[in-house]
Amino acid sequence: MKFRFIGLAAAALLAIAGTAQAQEAKTMAVSIPAADHGWTGGVVYHAEQAAKALEARYPGLKVIVKTSPDGASQANALEDLTTQGINALVALPHNSDELTDPLRQVKSKGVFITVVDRALSDPSIQDLYVAGNNPELGRVAGRYIKDTLGTGNVVVIRGLPIVIDEERIKGFDEAIQGSGIKVLDKQFGNWSRDDAFKVMQDYLAKYPQIDAVWCQDDDMAVGVLEAIKQANRTDIKFVVGGAGMKDMVKRVMDGDKMIPVDVLYPPAMVAVAMDLTAANLYAQLPVRGRYILDATLVTKDNAKEFYYPDSPF
Repeated sequence: MKFRFIGLAAAALLAIAGTAQAQEAKTMAVSIPAADHGWTGGVVYHAEQAAKALEARYPGLKVIVKTSPDGASQANALEDLTTQGINALVALPHNSDELTDPLRQVKSKGVFITVVDRALSDPSIQDLYVAGNNPELGRVAGRYIKDTLGTGNVVVIRGLPIVIDEERIKGFDEAIQGSGIKVLDKQFGNWSRDDAFKVMQDYLAKYPQIDAVWCQDDDMAVGVLEAIKQANRTDIKFVVGGAGMKDMVKRVMDGDKMIPVDVLYPPAMVAVAMDLTAANLYAQLPVRGRYILDATLVTKDNAKEFYYPDSPF
């Protein structure tokens, strides 16, 4: 079963339906990575905001948000959370393979499991899966570059060598197939602005004519823009990133020619997951399945809808 939601509206409607039944005391744990870069900083922000909102909406609900700096710490945190007698767990794994067995152990205690973003190697463990649309993120970026340039030279900065990256690259390649877009190079930037800066410096040294850059993450786009600025290159027409960083969305709103669009992969998906999990606890709604958010193209016309000025990301 697959559903698409844009923003929090649809999930909120499900959760609101259960408000009247929210008297029974229950505990939801939320296990997420620490804010080690922009996107995860956004995850932490939205998780904390959603926790407050859900506790206000459901008087009997206690929400515990626990951040972990690495996979081993997260596995230990899951064990600690389980001993507290939780009813549901929302988890965004540091590493899916590393967290599959610890989550299986939590599941064996009768806990409702919601996994966010990074799918498990054994999907039977999860009751609910909430994520952005990784193949579509690549396709949306590729279509925009193809339609805008028509023909031209493009360089690509990948994320990490994991499934998410492969899905995004596949979608991008499909979108530009048969077009006049030539991909000069693809290298990993590890979703890091510093690493992306170094990769872009390498590209600028190797290729005298680059028309556009696609990087899978807005943090990396920051590094790319700095490298272009330092090199004083004027051949690059624009950069397409992804995720919905507030600084990038603001650039789109302001009509910045170097950042004309962005592609959503919002950290607010953790709040969607928490909303739906709470609805399962209290409203007993059929929320099991896969909920995949759209990879919306953010343009100057719609950017205000996706701008969160108080978010760290």
